[in-house]
Amino acid sequence: MKQWLKPAIFILLISVLVIILSLTGTAKLLTFRNLEIYRDTVKNFVMENYSISVLIFIAVYIIVTAVSIPGATVLTIAGGFLFGTLTGALFVNAGASIGASCAFLVSRYFIGSVVQEKYAENLKSFNSEIKVNGVNYLLLLRFIPVFPFFLINILAGMTKIGFLNFLWTTSVGIIPGSIIYAYAGSNLGELKSAEGILSWPIISAFLLLALFSIVPVLIRKLLPARR
Repeated sequence: MKQWLKPAIFILLISVLVIILSLTGTAKLLTFRNLEIYRDTVKNFVMENYSISVLIFIAVYIIVTAVSIPGATVLTIAGGFLFGTLTGALFVNAGASIGASCAFLVSRYFIGSVVQEKYAENLKSFNSEIKVNGVNYLLLLRFIPVFPFFLINILAGMTKIGFLNFLWTTSVGIIPGSIIYAYAGSNLGELKSAEGILSWPIISAFLLLALFSIVPVLIRKLLPARR
């Protein structure tokens, strides 16, 4: 029973967070509509308190990412609006990478160790695959923003992928999306909705990046067959 104590605590913590967020309505604050309504007020605050605004923005992004609160896309757009495309994308990357790392480490401590210990024999082949190609798979998942960000963080924590590999693939993998959404935020007046950002050329660019990340895996798998 003791081996399931950690997962039980993890599930309990997540449940408590969900209840708190639901009761307080915190998640509902991070909407595109609210960004439009309060953009002038927030922009003025940032202009008058730039340094502390940066710290607040990154801290909020870390919390949103770590506890999987819906609204990261709106925050990324807000980052571009408040700080500019490249600077906003930089702050977004810092917050998202740290928040994702927190979720990863919590998942590894509370769930990953138990799963790996209990299913050690069953996961031998999977762990071998992750050891060789795990970095490419993570880049693939990060480059294609259709996969839930928080779910990747939690599932990765249940594998044997190294923390540093998780950190750098997350940081690099979210750069394209961060820049695109931050750029959209810098032109907030022309943006009708968050969904309107993903045009077919942009989706094609994401798919191309994903293809580049998976090609080395295909090469490694095909080369032994040719020998």
